[in-house]
Amino acid sequence: MKRLLILIAAALGTGVQAAAESDYALTIYSRAQPGAVDPALYRPGGRFQAGNVPGYATVRLDRSFDLAVGVSELRVQDVASLIDPTTVSIRGWDGGVRVLEQNFEFDLVSSAKLLDRYLDRDITVSRGTGDAADRISGTLLSTDGGLVLRKPDGGVQIIQSYRDIELPELPGGLITKPTLVWQVRSDEAGPVPLGISYETGGMTWWADYNAILDEKDGCSLDVNAWVSIVNQSGAGFPDTRLKLIAGDVQRIAPEDPRVMMEMARTTQAADQAGFEEKSFFEYHLYTLPRRTSLPDNSTKQLELFPAARGVPCIKEYVYDARGVYPGYRPEPYLDRNPGRSAGDDVAVYLGFRNDGESGLGMPLPGGRLRINKQDPGDGSLEFIGEDVIDHTPKDEDIRVRLGNAFDVVAERRQTDYRIDAAAGTLRESFEITVRNHKDSPVTVNVNEALYRWVNWKVIEASHDFRKLDARSIQFPVEVASDGETTVGYEVQYSW
Repeated sequence: MKRLLILIAAALGTGVQAAAESDYALTIYSRAQPGAVDPALYRPGGRFQAGNVPGYATVRLDRSFDLAVGVSELRVQDVASLIDPTTVSIRGWDGGVRVLEQNFEFDLVSSAKLLDRYLDRDITVSRGTGDAADRISGTLLSTDGGLVLRKPDGGVQIIQSYRDIELPELPGGLITKPTLVWQVRSDEAGPVPLGISYETGGMTWWADYNAILDEKDGCSLDVNAWVSIVNQSGAGFPDTRLKLIAGDVQRIAPEDPRVMMEMARTTQAADQAGFEEKSFFEYHLYTLPRRTSLPDNSTKQLELFPAARGVPCIKEYVYDARGVYPGYRPEPYLDRNPGRSAGDDVAVYLGFRNDGESGLGMPLPGGRLRINKQDPGDGSLEFIGEDVIDHTPKDEDIRVRLGNAFDVVAERRQTDYRIDAAAGTLRESFEITVRNHKDSPVTVNVNEALYRWVNWKVIEASHDFRKLDARSIQFPVEVASDGETTVGYEVQYSW
């Protein structure tokens, strides 16, 4: 293995005050679409695409510095490599301290950079191993295609293979960690506590919800929630205070960020209470009431709130033909074709209310809701469907689609179509048949789209219906066990 052995021959300078350990606090903002983060991206060995860590964080750290009278240089290492230097701020100065300069240094040590700094300088190269090892010293002329050395006798040697390179010192300007540097002037000497904050990319969070459906006595859910936090900022944050912001916060982002980070480790912790929630401006703030650590290149999962037991729910069957028609037009749609067939699938939905009476009542960040149900045969939990919920305030309803019913099917056909061009009217009739092969009756909501024109009237209908919006109606249809029900209606359009 090729190595660089650096022999440090001099101190890094005088008048430099390196800070002690920091007291960290993080507020993480997410731009991740609820449920849109592929788990493969944050498992060990996964990889986010360039610039695709969908979020950022505000980092706050408190440290104490010992200042001398006059000009001093303050250095803070271990800052995130994805820091936005324009957002750095510092607080805690009194009238006797003045900031002269603020710098962000990120020219980190690497083999290539070290060798480039040693062009036209003397180095020592080791080749071979054991008794066959030899050492060659000379002036480094080039690193392109190998090492080119000018030996003390004037000869030039090209070295393609080597084991170690020894350098007498670390060249100036290179550092081992990204560093914030301030040049300050102080009228007095002594310790000064300072608060430093900045924004960094490479961090995000999202919520995932898991629920267990119980249909023994009606419909109820046990719901718990987890927050996943990704840190690929280039810095770790030990024993930090943590807050999460939920909501659509306006932020200007670069058009073409180029950040490629790799995830290396997954951790999990949820041994204490979940997050405390409160309103914050037009958003919601979730504060972890204990400290936690967020290592660099890690994913951590934390409980958002304790599990809510026995949340009342409603199961709904829906046959929906509203989404299968051509888009709305500025003139009546007169084609006899009734639109693409809606097929025979009847969708299954679960709905519940996010309120205190249900055992919830906390503003819920958007995320994926995964539903399981217990198999009474062996007691195992089996997955039955999932959907995505948006940011949901308290006292609002949540409705998720789980899939299509196996034993409930429907079919739809056009039974009549008539146009009276002189009168400017069109009449159209449909029949929708719903069949139930279950051993219990069901109610199916049949949704119909009256899409041909804005002026319409249902002339005749076999069942009561309700108007959903300007171009949609719904028929609640009762279907007996092993039975079928047919809904018929006629609609007239006029223009």
